This record gives sequence, C-alpha cells and structure tokens, in this order.
Amino acid sequence: MKKILAGILFLGSMAAVSAQTIAFDRTVIDYGKVMPGSDGQRILTVKNTGTQPLIISDIKASCGCTTPQWSTDPIKPGGSAQIKVGYDTNIRGDFRKLIEVFSNDPENGRSVVWIQGNVSDEALSTDSKTPSGIPVTVQTQEKKVVKKKKK
Repeated sequence: MKKILAGILFLGSMAAVSAQTIAFDRTVIDYGKVMPGSDGQRILTVKNTGTQPLIISDIKASCGCTTPQWSTDPIKPGGSAQIKVGYDTNIRGDFRKLIEVFSNDPENGRSVVWIQGNVSDEALSTDSKTPSGIPVTVQTQEKKVVKKKKK
C-alpha cells in the first residue's frame, strides 16, 4: 500500500514539473510621469519555464483605457512572447490598472499584472535624446512645449 501511494505521489509530482509554467519579466509596469498624448505603449515579456507549450487564452484589462495585444500562438518550452500593453495617455491623473492574463498553466491559470503611472502636463523626462541626457522638466502652456534644464 505504501509503495502504491509513493508511486502515485511521484507521478503527480512529475506531472507538475513537466507542465507549462508562465513567468513574467515584471508584474508591475510603471509608466512614471508621462505627458498627455504621449506614447502609452509598453511591452511585457512572458516566458514559458515549463516543458510543455504555454497558451495565453485571454487577457482582460480592468477598463477600456487599457488595451492589451498578444499572440495566441503557443509559447514553446523555454520560449518567450511579448504582450503589448497600451494606456490612453489622454486621461490625466494617477492611474493603477489591473491586467489579467489567462493561460493553460495548471498552477497559475490566472496571472495579474499591474500598470501604473501619472499623466500630467508637468512630466519629468530622462530621454536619451535630450542634450547630454540631462533630466529636464517639460511643461505645456497653451499647447506650447517648453524644456528647462534641471538645476
């Protein structure tokens, strides 16, 4: 009887190890401070750390201001895929939104990723296109953009 029970437990543990497993490069996408109308697209990387193909069956955002895009192609074991996450940066103020990722991972069929940030007329930029990469404060006044070097 003990041998049968041990065999069942062993086979059960082997099935769990050999299954598809979802992993993310991060579970919070932090936009920081962004300007209204700026690029709201971000990339989330999903990896299959299991031994069977991983399928993302659905992704649901908590509101219409967030738009996920993904491939329904299976992710091979050891492979990765990208989820494009868009946020409507015309909506001003702080935001924190939930994204639910549904997959065939037997241990984690529903994963949660958050996006957060602040859309403001005054946003701090450390864009490498600024002179010398110096952080600047960008302010809009009557649709005019003024860049000031931070002292």
